Amino acid sequence: MFKPNLHSPPAFPVVDQCTSIGREKETVVADMDGTLLRGRSSFPYFALIAFEVGGIFRLFLLLLCSPLAGVLYYFISEPAGIQVLIFATFVGMKVSDIESVARAVLPKFYAGDLHPEAWRVFSSCGKRCVLTANPRIMVEAFLKDFLGADLVLGTEVHTYKGRATGLVSGGGVLVGESKAEALRKAFGQTYPPEIGIGDRVTDYPFMSLCKESYIVPAKPEVEAVSHDKLPKPIVFHDGRLVQKPTPFMALLTILWIPVGFLLACLRVAAGALLPMPLVYYAFWALGVRVYIKGNPPPPAIKSTGQSGVLFICSHRTLLDPIFLSAALGRPIPAVTYSLSRLSEFISPIKTVRLSRDRATDAAMIKKLLESGDLAICPEGTTCREPFLLRFSALFAELTDELVPVAMANRMSMFHGTTARGWKGMDPFYFFMNPSPAYEVNFLNKLPNKLTCGAGKSSHDVANYIQRIIAASLSYECTSFTRKDKYRALAGNDGTVVEKPKLDANKIMGC
Repeated sequence: MFKPNLHSPPAFPVVDQCTSIGREKETVVADMDGTLLRGRSSFPYFALIAFEVGGIFRLFLLLLCSPLAGVLYYFISEPAGIQVLIFATFVGMKVSDIESVARAVLPKFYAGDLHPEAWRVFSSCGKRCVLTANPRIMVEAFLKDFLGADLVLGTEVHTYKGRATGLVSGGGVLVGESKAEALRKAFGQTYPPEIGIGDRVTDYPFMSLCKESYIVPAKPEVEAVSHDKLPKPIVFHDGRLVQKPTPFMALLTILWIPVGFLLACLRVAAGALLPMPLVYYAFWALGVRVYIKGNPPPPAIKSTGQSGVLFICSHRTLLDPIFLSAALGRPIPAVTYSLSRLSEFISPIKTVRLSRDRATDAAMIKKLLESGDLAICPEGTTCREPFLLRFSALFAELTDELVPVAMANRMSMFHGTTARGWKGMDPFYFFMNPSPAYEVNFLNKLPNKLTCGAGKSSHDVANYIQRIIAASLSYECTSFTRKDKYRALAGNDGTVVEKPKLDANKIMGC
């Protein structure tokens, strides 16, 4: 078994001095917080799990325990401080729920804090190992799926009948000599790793086991790896919180939620009860910003037999058709696939469910267009990041009266979409933001020469509209679909079980 190299800790050079060329056959072992990540505190990531799985009360419990964890961590025992965070966060949670949040929520926040120099060295090696005090169940999905880690050694959380007890098992919290011992067990009689990277004194024991060791200095001003240079783009992610919940942000969130929910109810009521021409002004009065660009077409004149216009919208939240209607000053019916009964009930516009049967849906959309204008989001699901999913081509076969609409929104505290949670709360979470904003950009109506009526294929038309909407938003076109999103975030294909339909006269509309 390999022996530690008893270097004097101050002799470890900084990671900037490590060359990253010709390392393809070498092994690197790196710490996580403060090393691969710029931030040295893991509290925000525990807070994300606490809120997404346990809600506001579990987040409050974690916040109450954080001063005790801090005192233990900095003045008495680093493992004891981490154990307090683990217990307050995980006790009683289903293991499947923790794994779901680790897969669907945490990668977005981890990827936004990747240390450039540590990543440069880590990514240059052929075999990558991460040695961290964080619970393995919390970090493994991100490290393996997004950073290409071959081995993740972390603190093991004790479970009982599918639930976390909040205690740790195995070798306890991996700190100091525990990290060194875990590394010895993992590599056995093989050669020691070529490179070890850490950031604090308690990393020195495992770093001394490596042939080369480097320190990542505490430089909070260093910029994280930019999104375009990430090893894998974050196209899909879930969770309600927009910002990383530092202790201050966690406290602010807890204090705001009761006020924000009352404000959201008021905003929802204004949108649902007021005539549509007044909704735009009511939203502005209540702090909801609606920005309108472009020149929308006038409503169809039924007496002349004119067919309605089909508005082709990019899909950010289920509120897209409502803000489209607010921008136009008149209710525009919308076809939708997945909509909760609560959202359908409080909707100020008529919503019609798609069946996913091509012939049935085509006949229904044609009939709706005969009655007037209609809105559709051909992506089939929402996407939070600056990407457009693949456009379904069905709409292009049904009419040549096509008006692309580029939708964009801004939220500062809560996301108004979810793949794992209850969709009925989506509009409330959006309106719980202090000052949410929507931008509705009406692009030019599609020329007749570019429609199916002029001989273009429906796929060509759909792809063209996707490209012009993406260009107006500075987004990137993708071929991802609804199934890709739900498989990544929820572990299913996003199929919605058909429920009994409401009678037509029970669907709210203006």
